[in-house]
Amino acid sequence: MRKDFYKQFFSIFIVLVLQNIVTLSVNLADNMMLGGYSEMALSGAAAVNQVQFIYQQILMAVGDGMVIVGSQYWGRKQTKPMKKIAATAMRYGMVVCGFLFVLTGLVPGQILRIFTSDAAIIGEGTRYLRLIRYTYPFFAVTQVLLATMRSVEIVRIAFYLSIQSFFVNCGINYILIYGNFGAPEMGIAGAAIGTLTARILECAEVLWYVFVKETRLRMKPGDYLHTDRELSRDYRRIVTPLLIGQGSWGLNTAMQTVVLGHMTAAAIAANSVAATLFLMVKSAAVGASSTASIVIGKAIGRGDLKRVQTDAVTMQKLFLTIGMISGALLFILRIPILNCYNLSDETRQMANTFLIILSVVYIGMSYQMPVNSGIIRGGGSASFVVKMDMISIWCIVIPLSFFMAFVVKASPAVVVCCLNADQIFKCVPAYIKVNHGNWIKKLTRDEHVRVE
Repeated sequence: MRKDFYKQFFSIFIVLVLQNIVTLSVNLADNMMLGGYSEMALSGAAAVNQVQFIYQQILMAVGDGMVIVGSQYWGRKQTKPMKKIAATAMRYGMVVCGFLFVLTGLVPGQILRIFTSDAAIIGEGTRYLRLIRYTYPFFAVTQVLLATMRSVEIVRIAFYLSIQSFFVNCGINYILIYGNFGAPEMGIAGAAIGTLTARILECAEVLWYVFVKETRLRMKPGDYLHTDRELSRDYRRIVTPLLIGQGSWGLNTAMQTVVLGHMTAAAIAANSVAATLFLMVKSAAVGASSTASIVIGKAIGRGDLKRVQTDAVTMQKLFLTIGMISGALLFILRIPILNCYNLSDETRQMANTFLIILSVVYIGMSYQMPVNSGIIRGGGSASFVVKMDMISIWCIVIPLSFFMAFVVKASPAVVVCCLNADQIFKCVPAYIKVNHGNWIKKLTRDEHVRVE
């Protein structure tokens, strides 16, 4: 038994999974409350959430770049370069935030028409988007700061913030969506206000934690004004393929709403319900990916390559076990969760079918995602993961799904199978690369260089 490895892995993994679950519980609560209010409000929020999902994926890439490079420096106990990389990551996050904030302010309706052609859904979604866009800068700052903390193995702060956000958001939703306690009945706008309030509070608290309480990096506000030319180049070399890969993955997921949203109104609502629950269970795979990246990066930074290989083999077994347990959990939970929604019979049956499909898909996802996004990408070989994702998404999944949906006119269930097929066949190249390929790369520098 490798007690030191399991202690390190599970001490990070459990907290990250819980944090992801609580964070997604905010979206689940939004969906359930809006679903109880009206199916049209639920569909409008679902369309907007596709924009949010793409944004989140891009910010995740910005943060993951910090974790991949930073954790290797952390393995060497070199914190000065980490501060410069953190400053670069924050600049990337702000650029992405600024672009999306302006775009959603200028053409909200046009953006939502990408995901649905239903005028009523677009109307509700536009009301939601006009308010939810103000969460973008707070969310960007929070995510980059939390990624910086992950690179030095501080993960509990994110969990505590997620719990706070859950209760704040749910409380405000309950009051403003339905007009309880004498408040105005605001419907979908009330849900947006709840999310915005939660984002502002969590951003303020993580800023306080990083600049006042945290003792490993000891970041100060002035540190974000200084970058390093060569370290920025190192970060850019890692984050560019991550941005392409995560952006493509976000678009691929959003395409599911595009395809299903142009089939039937029931399909987009059913997909929203199924996707939200699936993302909850997916927290285990996301947590495993983030944990693997930290563990692998730190071991490479220490120069312990034998430990890197041994950890990679052990983690693959853990990923498969996690996948089988989580897939079974998704299958079991689908009925009681669906009973919480006020859905038509057609929408309920469709969502149930989607969840059965996704419970099988999850097993493949639970292996390939942590191997690719955690072990291989955390080892410095981000380009391999991007190439595989680009081929699978744009050459296989999207063309096949559009063909089945709009040419063959297949059922939504068949289309969902096509949209998620890559989670199964990506297991093969992932297994070959991690067990027989060269994916370990040193990303650290021995000397500190010029500051800009």
